[in-house]
Amino acid sequence: MHKVWLERALPAEHAHLFSGVAALLGPGTATPDDPLVAIGGAEGIVAASKVRYNAVLFARAPHLRAICRTGIGYDNIAVDEATAHGIAVCNVPDGPTVSTAEHAIALLFAVAKNLAPATAALRAPDRFDFFTHFTGVELAGLQIGLVGLGRIGRRVAAMTRAIGMRVVAFDPFVDAAAAMAAQVEMAPSLETLLATSDVISLHLPLTADNRRLLNRERLAIMKPGAILINTARGGLVDEQALCEALDSGHVWGAGLDVFDPEPPPSDHPLVRHARVVATPHTAGATAACKKRIWEGAIRQVLEVLDGKRPAHLVNPEVWPRPIERRPGR
Repeated sequence: MHKVWLERALPAEHAHLFSGVAALLGPGTATPDDPLVAIGGAEGIVAASKVRYNAVLFARAPHLRAICRTGIGYDNIAVDEATAHGIAVCNVPDGPTVSTAEHAIALLFAVAKNLAPATAALRAPDRFDFFTHFTGVELAGLQIGLVGLGRIGRRVAAMTRAIGMRVVAFDPFVDAAAAMAAQVEMAPSLETLLATSDVISLHLPLTADNRRLLNRERLAIMKPGAILINTARGGLVDEQALCEALDSGHVWGAGLDVFDPEPPPSDHPLVRHARVVATPHTAGATAACKKRIWEGAIRQVLEVLDGKRPAHLVNPEVWPRPIERRPGR
């Protein structure tokens, strides 16, 4: 039987996928002092987002041949190092699309309509003229700027177009034909998108090249009074600079599902900020999404271990078959 290590505890409804096929190791969450204590015999890993998968970890798992992320982002996996060790890296890119896009829209409405502060005011004992005090944003007719036009970005584009928003995007990897098919106008540069959009929503992976993409200078370029939505990765934004932009009112409000690091401390200035609606990286935490990402990740790990090419191989150069790894290799 194969041996598969789990970063998170396996939901009972997916246990049948391993029955008679693989013995389970872990999960890492069961031994928080040393999450990797049971990883030594692993041939495959079903990975979440907390553990850093790099050469140090690979040295502790000499039989490892496959890692699959339960989701689309794999910035916590050192893909080059995995490739050097003959380890196939996979993800489940379609799993979180719908749930994450919906969450982005939920955050947008929550910020634009003052839902969090209005709810807090109604729960407080003091009474005042709520209608006069609260002034929200009507989204119809405004421009949303999507930074990234992949699966999630295209879904958000369709949803915001239905609201009546003008949809513009910046993505250097999307050609004119794909943009036309998505009914999205493309901005010539990120700076143009930032300067002209009433809402900016981030939908791109975190890489070494785009960390702090929205730095102090680019936040200053944003249209005064704009809203920022981030359901991608916290590392894309300079958090201190965003706090300053919110304090000054240059950024009207922000909806954030991601932080750097995660989870953020409870006293994190963005979590506590009156102009921020914050959630703890739960955009994909729907029953439908969890089912897709767990089943997609499990099936691909087992496929690799059975010598079958998985559907979403991040490092195809390891194929036709990952190297059979043995202690000391």
